[in-house]
Amino acid sequence: MEKQQIRQAVEGVLFTMGGAVSVDKMATALEVDPSDIKTACDELATEYKESGRGISIVRFEDSYQMCTSKETYPYLIRIAKQPKKVALTDVLLETLSIIAYRQPVTKAAIEKIRGVSSDHAVNKLVEYELVEEVGRMDAPGRPMLFGTTEQFLRSFGVNSLSDLPSLSPVQVEEFKEEAEREADLEVEV
Repeated sequence: MEKQQIRQAVEGVLFTMGGAVSVDKMATALEVDPSDIKTACDELATEYKESGRGISIVRFEDSYQMCTSKETYPYLIRIAKQPKKVALTDVLLETLSIIAYRQPVTKAAIEKIRGVSSDHAVNKLVEYELVEEVGRMDAPGRPMLFGTTEQFLRSFGVNSLSDLPSLSPVQVEEFKEEAEREADLEVEV
């Protein structure tokens, strides 16, 4: 397959699929090397950006997706109803951060960290498509394992989980000390 044919096919696939499509899936379908797919996607993304188009191609880990550009959003709002803003409470953010940093993780592990039931929080995050079931643990009862989704990456503006900020050992120690103080206060009450 020639370079222009690969670019044309990739563009058509991304436009038609709407969601993110993995490089391997496109390479298998087009019967080309995955590096040719990455090159085509990156070239198209650069071309769209440099020409100021209303669409863009965005990379999410090892997948690509065609999206509207950020600059067109105000116009989209005028045409379509304003999208529902998801309000993430402190409880949801806390639960989401545990899942993001500990994934794959069970509800029991989340509840052990938080110290309270997390059913509602996990269910809400699944409903908001920020979290999904990623498998089952090989343990009695086969509990569900949860992880973040591509929507999580999009919503928080990161390309991969490795882009998430990391805590310094000093911060981790401070958080542990604060949690221990809070635990002591609860026991005294």
